[in-house]
Amino acid sequence: MATQEAHKPSSLIHSCPHRSREAQTVSSTDRNDLQKEISSTSLPLSDMEASTSSASTEWKPKRQEYLIMLTIAFISLAVALDATILVSVLTTLAVDLHGYAEEAFWAGTSYLLASAVFQPFIADLSDGFGCRQLIQASLVFFTAGSIICARAGSFPVLLGGRCLQGIGGGGIITMGQVVFADVVPLRQRAKWFALVLVAWALGSVLGPLVGGLFVQYSTWRWCFYINLPFCGIGLILVHFFVRFQTDRSSLREKLLRVDWIGGFLFISSLTSFLIGISWAGIQFPWSSFRTITPIVVGAVGTLLSLLWERYGARQPFLRRPIFYSSSAVAAYVCAFCQGLVLFLALYYVPFYFMAVHLATATKAGINIFPVTCFLLPSSAIVSVLITHLGRFRWALYLGWTITTLGSGLTILIAIRGENIKTAQWVGIFIVFGLGNGVVLTSVNFAIQSIARGEDCARAASMYVFFRTLGMTIGVAVGGTVFQNIMSYKLKQLSQPTSIARQAESFITRLKTYSRDDHTRRDILEAYGSGFQGVFMVMTVVSAVGLLSSLVVRRHSMDKILESKHRIQR
Repeated sequence: MATQEAHKPSSLIHSCPHRSREAQTVSSTDRNDLQKEISSTSLPLSDMEASTSSASTEWKPKRQEYLIMLTIAFISLAVALDATILVSVLTTLAVDLHGYAEEAFWAGTSYLLASAVFQPFIADLSDGFGCRQLIQASLVFFTAGSIICARAGSFPVLLGGRCLQGIGGGGIITMGQVVFADVVPLRQRAKWFALVLVAWALGSVLGPLVGGLFVQYSTWRWCFYINLPFCGIGLILVHFFVRFQTDRSSLREKLLRVDWIGGFLFISSLTSFLIGISWAGIQFPWSSFRTITPIVVGAVGTLLSLLWERYGARQPFLRRPIFYSSSAVAAYVCAFCQGLVLFLALYYVPFYFMAVHLATATKAGINIFPVTCFLLPSSAIVSVLITHLGRFRWALYLGWTITTLGSGLTILIAIRGENIKTAQWVGIFIVFGLGNGVVLTSVNFAIQSIARGEDCARAASMYVFFRTLGMTIGVAVGGTVFQNIMSYKLKQLSQPTSIARQAESFITRLKTYSRDDHTRRDILEAYGSGFQGVFMVMTVVSAVGLLSSLVVRRHSMDKILESKHRIQR
């Protein structure tokens, strides 16, 4: 059915031929005139599709488009670096700020939570206030959060800074997707978005290593100071190069168009829900009222926000049409699963090496290279192939198959523990990285292919939201699974279960035990059991992603570029 709909004559507004390069960007106000032009054309449908395909593949960016894309890639590098730099630093943070494992865990979760809940609303604000203004505001939040984190003397202050960073980082990520959807035609978007993927991969590769080097040779505070030059340069680049025609409405008119009620309900309710999920099994039992209350309040509030968007909002910030097909829903499930799986690996693989192999923070950062280094080339190659072929489903199936295989093999790493050979875990992580690289690109452009032309930017930002939501819940679920299984195993081995609550900081003490000490062996076995649980979760979620990808149907990537934001030349 979805395939047939993609080729209905009424949908030709997304694939009109005889359009010059300048006319390829179509605002919503031009749609009626364009529809009349399409209705009057005498070309057969097949000729029109062929003409559109040819026009899409021949698109070349001008100087202004190049500068915009490179600017987005540069500021994305800073966000990617920040997202992974704490991976190998959490142990030191827990010791230096006198925190427990759950507080160190919140250093990552608070960032992801704030990032996820604000992303859809930030994308909506850009329609009225402009892309450049929202990117600049996001950079200011990110800068302020970085300064607070760098100066923090306690975990509450650090977590406050991480929340500000999350709002800023989430805004930068989602606005990057919106800008590319407004500037580059869908057929070419995968190839040119590889610039951002390269930046993300580079940041992901360098993050754990740079964090480990700072901890080993200086202080963890440089993990946040390093963001400041990126932010300063980024603000300058955005000011001069990311220039779109502005909405000439008054500030009052812009403010009145914003769905403030829906935004408040959605952000506050989802925050409450995610906090409850994050607390469950780590800080409080699942049965505790401290866990149940925020989850129930958040779930009810989120439902109310969706009802408001459906029946109350004049201009809802959540666009219903992007969820109307089974293919779209399945693709968003894939985005959620991909975020969950990838961040479980990025957080727990370095932790595994520091705990089970007693590696230094720097060595743990280096050991994740097989994942991040192979994620980049596979993602870039698939981007080019998707652009050339104009099809994405093959990459979706292939990526999830390899990712599920790689996730399953990571369980063997946890089972073998200290006895696994280097060549074995390197090979497993290469498979995992290759699969995730293919998924990263294919899911993104599957979602944009499924959406209508005028909804592409919103669909792209919603992809980022679901992926970040998966990251948030993944880190939370991973923490719950790891701590509960490790605690259970410690109890079985007659060791103090309190070690599970201090899993990060206890690594320093574990290094003082002799290799033949039975206590050391028991504790390492408990660590290994915890990691087995985490990697099993990764495998199950990867399988869910694979099954969801089978629901996605074929959709054309040859669509007219429709945009609310036109480049100011």
